[in-house]
Order: sequence, then C-alpha cells, then structure tokens
Amino acid sequence: MQINRTGSAQWSGGLKDGKGQISTQSSALKHYPYGFSSRFEGIPGTNPEELIGAAHAGCFTMALSLILEEAGLKATDMETTAKVTLESVEGGFAITAIHLTLTGTVPNTDERTFVELANKAKAGCPVSKALSAVPISLDVKLA
Repeated sequence: MQINRTGSAQWSGGLKDGKGQISTQSSALKHYPYGFSSRFEGIPGTNPEELIGAAHAGCFTMALSLILEEAGLKATDMETTAKVTLESVEGGFAITAIHLTLTGTVPNTDERTFVELANKAKAGCPVSKALSAVPISLDVKLA
C-alpha cells in the first residue's frame, strides 16, 4: 500500500522582506503565513521547524498507541512535544536536534515498560525514519 500526502508553499520576495504561505492537502493549513520573521524573530505565523515538530510528535504518538495495543495496553492520555533545534552552522543553518517529550497515562503498566515501548515507537515511527536519512528527490521547472 502506498499513501501520498502533499504540502505546498508559495513565496514572494527576498529572504527578509519576502512573505510566504503554506498549505496542506487536507486544508488544515490553507495559505497560512510564514516568513523570515516568524522563523527567526518570533513574529506570529508558522515555520518549517514547528511543522516538522508537529508532524514528528503526531506520528510518534500514533506509533506508540499501536505499540501499546500490541502489548495489550491502552493509553488514556498521551501528550508529546517535539522541540526542533535550528542552529547556525558552517555553511548556513541546519536542524541539529529533535527532542521528544512524552507524558502519558497508561493503566496497568510501569515506567520501565512505558519507556521501552516509547523508545520502540521513536525508532519505528515513519517520520523518525524520514528525518534520519531519507532520499530527497527534486523536480524543478522555471515558469
């Protein structure tokens, strides 16, 4: 089975004076603003790093719910935050770390088991795998 999902971005202008809009296939985000100031200066709007964080947190938490079910467990609540670190490095900027923070309520288990299953989800979640080293292809067309 293959599932394809799309996200898109539109941009006009230079880096600092430009403005962009991000949209998702589902329209959960539709022409949502982003730009230099929302990425680097804390101005309202989104940015690629928080979108990666949201995607990673969502994927990891869903993967963990599957792994818990396979172990005969079910969470009554789980909340995950993904802190994505963007740093200036030689040659520009790079995402240098992603730190997941999970808090969960899972009846009939202990912390050691929960940590073990969470680590299994971190390793197996499709977004974790993609962020580790997925080939990125590119098609370009000059309009």
